Amino acid sequence: MGARTRGLANNVLSSGKLDATDAISGTIAAGNIANASLTSATTFGSVTGGVPAVASDPPSPAEGDIWYNTTTGALRFRAQASAWATGGNMNVATRQSAGAGTQTAGLVFGGESPGSAQLAKNESYDGTSWTEVGDLNTARNGIMGDGNSTATLAFGGTLPASTGVTENWNGTSWTEVNDLNTARGYGGGFGTTTSALCSGGYTTDVVANTESWNGTSWTEVNDLNLARFVFDGGFGTDSTSGIIASGLNLAGNVGYANTESWNGTSWTEVGDLNTARGRVSSAGTTQTAGLVFGGDPGSGSSVSVTEIWNGTSWTEDSDLNTARNESSGVGTSSLALNAGGTIPPNTTATEEFSYSDTTFTVG
Repeated sequence: MGARTRGLANNVLSSGKLDATDAISGTIAAGNIANASLTSATTFGSVTGGVPAVASDPPSPAEGDIWYNTTTGALRFRAQASAWATGGNMNVATRQSAGAGTQTAGLVFGGESPGSAQLAKNESYDGTSWTEVGDLNTARNGIMGDGNSTATLAFGGTLPASTGVTENWNGTSWTEVNDLNTARGYGGGFGTTTSALCSGGYTTDVVANTESWNGTSWTEVNDLNLARFVFDGGFGTDSTSGIIASGLNLAGNVGYANTESWNGTSWTEVGDLNTARGRVSSAGTTQTAGLVFGGDPGSGSSVSVTEIWNGTSWTEDSDLNTARNESSGVGTSSLALNAGGTIPPNTTATEEFSYSDTTFTVG
């Protein structure tokens, strides 16, 4: 049989096989196990092949980490999983609407119908289906908004002329409040009904203007570094902390990847999107975790690209099932909703995004 390791002599059977009932330790030469007939072995030295062996799972594993838990005898690894799934269709095919709320309690309002008419429509999503609720007082497209399904701020838009009209939703109806200082549509915004930000957009030209809302009125603050319009790549906590990403130039034929971070006083350019585009949708409630999806790269076409922001950089993730632009984004970076928009034509399609960072057991 050739060479064999120390301690195995009494375990060689007359058939030439190894009897491992007394367990095996050490290293067995490959020539000794040509028939792969080891039985009842309990110890083979390290079974991890270079994978760290630990008595308990690490407290904060990163994506791609793999380890062998010696207590449970399980090979474990950390992986991220995400996907878009089909949700219930909207009642009205619309684009250039605004959205607020969560994946299971969302709101989409305003916009433009397939016949290019401005809409006052307001629809509520319960995680399964859409229901029409109280309309806006002023129908408009290119509208901006933020908040949740029972406390929402809608501002700006086009009538078709640019407007600064601002309305507050209380869960039942809309009330007109103080207008933006600079009438505009197609900008970006984030925040709550008592602390919000509106930036960029279109008047008769693209603008970089930024305004802060304190629950009563708008105040002009420091401008974006890059003027742009037709983007909804905004997400953040309130008027003191947020992100604006994407956009188009005045002609609409150049898409921007630029991302800017707001600290309550000024804008700072940070990591760019991987795919430059405008007419995107977004979801997110903090400055360090957001989602941008769909859009138009400047060619007048739609893309399905989805990117996740981790506070430092963008990572491409699972694409939308249906490429579209000028849709409405709702929710967080891990549970989001994408509703309506144009493919073209305008669509009622809704998609739900889910993301998880989970530890799995192999086998």
